[in-house]
Amino acid sequence: QVQLVESGGGSVQAGGSLRLTCAASGIINSRHSMAWFRQAPGKEREGVAGIGLNIGMTIYADSVKGRFTISRDNAKNTLYLQMNSLKPEDTGMYYCAYCAASLNLCGIEREWRYRDWGQGTQVTVST
Repeated sequence: QVQLVESGGGSVQAGGSLRLTCAASGIINSRHSMAWFRQAPGKEREGVAGIGLNIGMTIYADSVKGRFTISRDNAKNTLYLQMNSLKPEDTGMYYCAYCAASLNLCGIEREWRYRDWGQGTQVTVST
């Protein structure tokens, strides 16, 4: 089991930036993967970005490509999400999640593959 704690959310104006952090603890396998998901009010949770913990392969939702960057620091067991050029439609609760498999198997569209989840951090983008 992996415990995940997100931080870094907040309120920003459109065009601004935020960096989310996810601190992980427990048994973490470098061959596994992690991801960021988000849930906007009244909408289903969606995958935003994923990363393989071993070689750092990344995948992104089309809606955030070129604006968001996912990264990890394996020595610190920490996952990051740098969010630039934020838009009001980026508003939502952001969750980090851990998948006990490679990123190729986990993806960011197969939420059910993610075993462990944080409590989330709120991001609000205003016009």
